[in-house]
Amino acid sequence: MYSIIATDLDGTLLNNDHQVDPFTVETVRELEAQGVRFIIATGRHYRDVVGIRMVLGINAYLITSNGARIHAPDNERIYARDISPAAVRRLVQPDLAGSERVIVNLFADDAWLIDRHAPNLLEFHQDSGFNYDVMDLRQHDGENIAKVLYIGEPDDLKVTAANLEREFGDSIYVTFSMPDCLEVMTSDVSKGTALRVVLDRLDIDTAHCVAFGDNMNDIDLLETAGRPFMMKNANPDLAKLLPNIPRTGNNFEAGVAHQLRSLFGMSEKLTADDKRK
Repeated sequence: MYSIIATDLDGTLLNNDHQVDPFTVETVRELEAQGVRFIIATGRHYRDVVGIRMVLGINAYLITSNGARIHAPDNERIYARDISPAAVRRLVQPDLAGSERVIVNLFADDAWLIDRHAPNLLEFHQDSGFNYDVMDLRQHDGENIAKVLYIGEPDDLKVTAANLEREFGDSIYVTFSMPDCLEVMTSDVSKGTALRVVLDRLDIDTAHCVAFGDNMNDIDLLETAGRPFMMKNANPDLAKLLPNIPRTGNNFEAGVAHQLRSLFGMSEKLTADDKRK
């Protein structure tokens, strides 16, 4: 039987408002009460995901910044991989972003740093209340950075990705988490690598792990887990790359929760006590 569940957030566990709904909350809490463990695996910042975990009300491991950070349920940091300071200092330069329309972000240990105000981005952080600090990123020393994030129109980000490939090649890990989000980590980082770190720590075989994802940064998360599921609303490019992974429901219809209830033989209806929580 399956003993651990690893899930992405945006486009997967969260709905289209980037929040968790009550049906999902009660599903994961009921499974944890039965002894099932959880891992949240996301590109989001650790401090952001702590707030979402509190809303879920479970003691999940947190894989954040696409695997550059892992925190235990008690918030102990158990794994960290940074981009080299020299690479960070280069990655924030305007010529690599390729367009002044592209917003550049840095994920430091305790801060989300951004090169301009972008209040529309805060809609993604309603459950956690996480916020950014604006600064001239060219003045940053490049130390202790888990991720560089470029946000922009897909056509602009294609130019950014081409610039990164030309200058860095395989020395960095570049992936799209959404069509308008291009993410950069050091080359030995991925959600799948981080998942194996957690499973080894817990002495759980990959065969006992269920995983859910929807986008390109979930590729090796889904390839690592013994029972992977791809969301119905997944990026079409992901579906082409992983055609044999079964599809489940949409994120905006609590697809993860419904699949888990089916997989673990749980009732689809919440009890009166559950509804009052």
